Formats: sequence, C-alpha cells, structure tokens
Amino acid sequence: MRTFTVGDFDFALPPELIAQHPASERSASRLLDGTGPQPTDRIFRDLPALLAPGDLLVFNDTKVVKARLFGEKPTGGKVELLIERVLHGHDVVAHMKVSKKPPIGTTLAMQGGFSATLLGRWPDENGPLFRFRLSDEPHAMMERHGHVPLPPYIEHGDTAEDVQRYQTVFAKNPGAVAAPTAALHFDEALLAQLDARGVQRANVTLHVGAGTFQPVKVDDIAQHKMHSEWYEVPAQTQQAIADVRKRGGRVIAVGTTTVRTLESWASTGQASGDTAIFITPGFQFRVVDSLVTNFHLPRSTLLMLVSAFAGYDRIMGLYRHAIAYRYRFFSYGDAMLLTKAS
Repeated sequence: MRTFTVGDFDFALPPELIAQHPASERSASRLLDGTGPQPTDRIFRDLPALLAPGDLLVFNDTKVVKARLFGEKPTGGKVELLIERVLHGHDVVAHMKVSKKPPIGTTLAMQGGFSATLLGRWPDENGPLFRFRLSDEPHAMMERHGHVPLPPYIEHGDTAEDVQRYQTVFAKNPGAVAAPTAALHFDEALLAQLDARGVQRANVTLHVGAGTFQPVKVDDIAQHKMHSEWYEVPAQTQQAIADVRKRGGRVIAVGTTTVRTLESWASTGQASGDTAIFITPGFQFRVVDSLVTNFHLPRSTLLMLVSAFAGYDRIMGLYRHAIAYRYRFFSYGDAMLLTKAS
C-alpha cells in the first residue's frame, strides 16, 4: 500500500481558473465525465443521460446561514465572527477574527444593534473556537444582520446573487457555513428530467463547517486532525439505500459532504451525531458507488477523499485535464462525475 504525504495532493492552479461567480444557469456549468477510460467533456445538464432508471441520487439538504457577523470591542477594535454552530438558547460557537483577542466576559457591540458576550473557548479551554452568548435568538440575528459566508478564495463581498446562488434549490435545514457545492448545479428543470428518467432521490443533512476550506498543514496526513460536523441520515433515506441495493442500482452521492455522511453512518451505525471522519486512500467505501463533485483545493482533505474514491492516479489525471481545458474550480466552479475504483 502506497504511503502518501500532503505534497502528493498539491498542484499548480492558474488563479484565473478560480471561479468568482456562478455560471449563468446552474445546470449550464461544465461536467467532466471521469467514468470512462478517457475523460469526456460535457455540460452538467447531460447528467440524466449518464444515470440509469433505479439509480439513487443522495443530496445534502443543509441550508447555508448568513453566519458572518461584524462588530467591535469596547475599545473600538473591529471584530468579525463566523458562527460555526448554534448550541442551546442564545449560545453559539464561532471563529473570531480580531487583532487582539478580548478577555472572557467581554461584550461585543454587533452591527444591527445586538451584542455577543465571550464565554470562553470551545470545545474546551484550549479549543480553536469561541463560545458566545448573543442578546437575541441566533438564527434571527444571522438572517437579519449577517452576511453570506463566502469561501476565502472568493474575492468580493456577498451580494444578492450570492444569497440566491450560494444555496441549493432544495436547501431545507439551516446550519451550514459553506454550501454543499456539487449540488449547486441542480435546478428544478434538471431535477424534473431526473425524475422522468426514473432516477430516485433521497436526502441527508451535514452542516458544513468552515474547516472544509482548511489545508492539511502536516506532512504526514495521518497526523491531521479533522474538524467535527453534525450529520443525520433519515430513516427514509436508509430505506431508499436498502431498496436500491435490492434492485441492483447505484448509490450516487452528490458532493463530498454526502459521502462523509453516508460513510460515517455505515462505519459507526449512528444515524445522527458528530463526525470527524477523514477519508484518505485505502479507505473502504461501504455505501457510495458514484460521486458528483466539484474540483477541490490543493492539499485539502476533500482532494484526499476523491483520490480515495476514484484512485489517486485517476484523479490527478482528471485534474490535469481540467486545468488544460480551462475548467472552473472550487465552490462556484464546474463539476465531475466519478465511479468508485475497483
């Protein structure tokens, strides 16, 4: 078994290939078909023809919340909070961007006229995140005063376009600070075509955290510590997977977050809870047969996941093709279709 280091997952990406805005239409983005012996360039709305009646598409129905909030310390220093998780009552867990960390007990004056009091670090006194208590209900404050938490490589502030397009058309359960981006390519017309073809659909929920954008910083990838995210696999989705297995169809995950959810459930038997699953080459997939996914950051855990799924050499070849043929990368970029390596 080959041993991988983080450098194996690095590649040079021309900066102009990082998509700053979505395609004019969701399903008009490009689709790199990686299921055959050679890469095939397609349009995303070609997807139904590549699937068979009885196949099961599994989507992540999480909803991106306006989790980026701005305020200031009592001294006047600027503060930015990115709410990662809503706890109970008015308590939240957040990333804090500030020139100098305020002491515990400090109350921040937030834009919009509410306040956030620092209670301590999370999940313990050495944790990387911070626990705050807001002066009002968190989801209401985010919706009213927050900003869309666009990824760090998107260079513009959030706009009305982002409110609409950095969200799937079927988003239902609020809690994500990053979109399940492979699902951004689906619009109502494409979903109707999939239904007409007899492709089944089911949902899971994984509230995507900001850690999804963090590069792996250790050379030995086995030493990397994954961020934790909350997931749920509903009973009806579990039944749909059992049914597709009986009829010999495929389980096709839409996005790496769906893969992490389904494989967490399969490996633990837990239908809901927190997962910090880290999928690297050598992982044995139990549920997912095919994958629709966007193109991922160099040195990222998601690039390691797709390499584990389709094979490292296969993925690196597809990425070289994508760069040569000017595919658009990352959250607002194009997609590819993969089959699990034998």
